Amino acid sequence: MMIVPTNKREEFYFGLMMVTGMALVMITYNLMRNNLFGMLSPGEVIMQYGLGFLVAFAVEMFVVGPLAKKAAFALPYDKSKKLYVILALAFCMVTGMVLSMSLYGLISSSVADSLGEGSLINHYFTIVLHNYMLAFPLQLVVMGPLVRFLFGKYVAKNPVKLAD
Repeated sequence: MMIVPTNKREEFYFGLMMVTGMALVMITYNLMRNNLFGMLSPGEVIMQYGLGFLVAFAVEMFVVGPLAKKAAFALPYDKSKKLYVILALAFCMVTGMVLSMSLYGLISSSVADSLGEGSLINHYFTIVLHNYMLAFPLQLVVMGPLVRFLFGKYVAKNPVKLAD
């Protein structure tokens, strides 16, 4: 059974929970991938998490979320099957967030002068590839089920359970 938000309030909390989990893992991954835990002070690491979360939340709420919903429902599939709807939404959300947040990462790295040699386009697509390889399975296998469980248990007033 899958639990889904049924109103704007629930959509807000569901999005907040999802962004929190995904941002925590993805920021940690990128800090580790770029060997920044040893190079940044604890305050700078906390700033990376805070700023990364704020950007991710704003992008998800105001840009990617609305566009991903439109794109997911425009795709040709059987929308009566709720599992397909959830998979389409996850695919569109992850794709939009990875493309957006990888641009944020590219800009951050460029400002910090830590990109190294090569073109910005090559750096961007490398960042996208690395982030997508983690973000998509993370969303489908870990965060999606975990957030749906926690959302149904603690947030949804009248949880709607959808058959798989």
